[in-house]
Amino acid sequence: MITAVHTLVYAEDANAARAFFRDVLCWPNVDAHDGWLIFRTGPSELGVHPAEGPPRHEISLMCDDLAATMAELSGRGAEFAGEIADRGFGLCAELRIPGAGTMLLYEPRHPVAYE
Repeated sequence: MITAVHTLVYAEDANAARAFFRDVLCWPNVDAHDGWLIFRTGPSELGVHPAEGPPRHEISLMCDDLAATMAELSGRGAEFAGEIADRGFGLCAELRIPGAGTMLLYEPRHPVAYE
């Protein structure tokens, strides 16, 4: 039986990205070998959307209170690209991941599957 989802982030600077997830997001982790960290990400869900163009995959991070989460993460050194935007499905911000672009951070307004 499937027991978890393993998400991969490909980064130009993997060490910087790992340090961000460890030190800024404070995610628990294990060292698989030689500093190769694997992070526990907590509850998750998977949605399937129709593709416009070739199929692709996306990673989004969810929170209960976007403004409070942004303030807390900013205090730990996180940076965001742009302002909070209401996209209908939730309040959204683009969280900069060092060496790995951005990830959507959002406060969902839709029912969630992990509760």
